Amino acid sequence: MEPTTWILAALPALLSGGIVGFSLGLIGGGGSILAVPLLIYAVGVGDTHLAIGTSAVAVAVSAFANLVAHWRGGNVKWPCAIFFAIFGVAGAALGSTIGKLTDPELLLGLFGGVMIVVGAAMLRRKSGGEDPDVHMDRTTLRRLGPRLAVSGTLVGSLAGFFGIGGGFLVVPGLVGATAMPLLNAVGSSLVSVAAFGATTAVNYALDGLVDWAIAGEFVAGGLAGGIAGMMLAGRLAGRGRGLTIIFSAVVIVVGIYVTGRAVLPLIS
Repeated sequence: MEPTTWILAALPALLSGGIVGFSLGLIGGGGSILAVPLLIYAVGVGDTHLAIGTSAVAVAVSAFANLVAHWRGGNVKWPCAIFFAIFGVAGAALGSTIGKLTDPELLLGLFGGVMIVVGAAMLRRKSGGEDPDVHMDRTTLRRLGPRLAVSGTLVGSLAGFFGIGGGFLVVPGLVGATAMPLLNAVGSSLVSVAAFGATTAVNYALDGLVDWAIAGEFVAGGLAGGIAGMMLAGRLAGRGRGLTIIFSAVVIVVGIYVTGRAVLPLIS
């Protein structure tokens, strides 16, 4: 295939990957939330389960690349992130197994509903403020450990069930459990996003539910988008609730769209 022909054929996946990477770099989530609908409605993947498996591979790789960039920027609180991810991986394995057995249209409808609820919850101002110095060690393990374990397991189960990296759930999960600033939660969430995505991808790949060519195109576009997203996140971090509002708006709007696409055929 000629290079020009390949680029034109791959353009929908490359652009979609760029959007996903930008989202991961900017808000640490929204990657698979956007990836699954983009694969189905923009790229043209006709099977929901195949789209979920393919997105899990692409998002896991893109999340790892963005994690390295956030790590270099000092935005990752590693002990909290790793503790959360360990419990989340177990939940993701269970959730993805159940997700494969769930009706695709029901899966999409539930997916959109959860997005709307989480996006709205993030818009609420939390009492108590942020704790920029939060960290996990022997003195804070008893307080933070149970919170991170419960939150990680729940978020991982939902991420696996819906076939997503889960960043849009991990970010509020980390903020709720530790009160860390949103930019730190965005960077730290990518540990879990990469781990959850890899767990889900392996589970789906074992059943042949991954389109590796499209996944590669997604990753290529995601690398460029991730750099741009992280740069914008750094600029918005000091502007009050700007990053939170963007995060919530993306999740809610896409959630409404996904829910509408799943529900309309049932009532028409």
